[in-house]
Amino acid sequence: MHPVPVIGYVESGVFLVKMDIEGKSPWMKNGLVNTRTAFDFEATLTRFRSVIERAGLTIFAEIDHSANASAVDLPLPPTTLFLFGNPRGGTPLMQISQTVALDLPFRAVVWEDDDEVVWITYNDPRWLAERYPLGPAAEPGWTAIGDGMMKLTLAATA
Repeated sequence: MHPVPVIGYVESGVFLVKMDIEGKSPWMKNGLVNTRTAFDFEATLTRFRSVIERAGLTIFAEIDHSANASAVDLPLPPTTLFLFGNPRGGTPLMQISQTVALDLPFRAVVWEDDDEVVWITYNDPRWLAERYPLGPAAEPGWTAIGDGMMKLTLAATA
C-alpha cells in the first residue's frame, strides 16, 4: 500500500482536517490534496464527473490510465485523470504567465489503492501559487480554484 497523507475526510457530514503535531497539514510537503471517498471506484468516478458538469465546468479530457496500461499488458489499479475547468477562471492566470498552462486546465485523479480504498487527489492551488509566483493579481484566481476544488471533492466523496 502507498502511504497517503489524508488531509480531509467526511464524518457525519462534517469535513475534518488532519493536522500533524505542529499544526501543519501533511499535504503541504508535496502539494497534493488527497480525499478518501466512501464509495467504490466506479461510483466515485460517476459522482465526480457529475459534480464537475453540474458546476458548469468543462471536462476537457478524461484519461483512463488503467485501460491504457492494460492495452500494453501492464497492470494498474483503477486510475482516471480528469482535466477540467472554465476558461474564465484559468485564462486570467495564463495572461499573467503563460507557463501556468502546464497545470491548467486543472486536473484531478480518481484512483484506487492496494487496499481498494478510493481517493480523489489534486494539486493544492496554494502549492501552484508558490510554483508560479504571479503576484497579488492571481490570488483571487488561486483562491477560487481551491474553494471550488474542495466543494467538488466533498460533493463527490460524501
